Amino acid sequence: MQNLLSALLIGGITMTASAASAAERIVTFGVDNMTCGSCPYIVKASMTSVGGVHDVAISLEAKTVTVTFDDTRTTAEAIGAASTNAGYPAHLQQGS
Repeated sequence: MQNLLSALLIGGITMTASAASAAERIVTFGVDNMTCGSCPYIVKASMTSVGGVHDVAISLEAKTVTVTFDDTRTTAEAIGAASTNAGYPAHLQQGS
């Protein structure tokens, strides 16, 4: 019984450590070809379809997209590629 409790305790600590090491990252993309009111919906749909993306905030006026994601599940490059594949080329802005 004591071995079972020890195993459960160690497993719980390991699972907690894994969850705590997940890093949330925020990046900003410049996005080309956003010219009308429906463009942001397409960009947002393409980016949120990438696993690990938590939030997508778009400025049509500035032609930028700020994305919050779990960098243990995806990369900024994969998110940008999703937008590019939808017809809206995305490039990381400096400092992201």
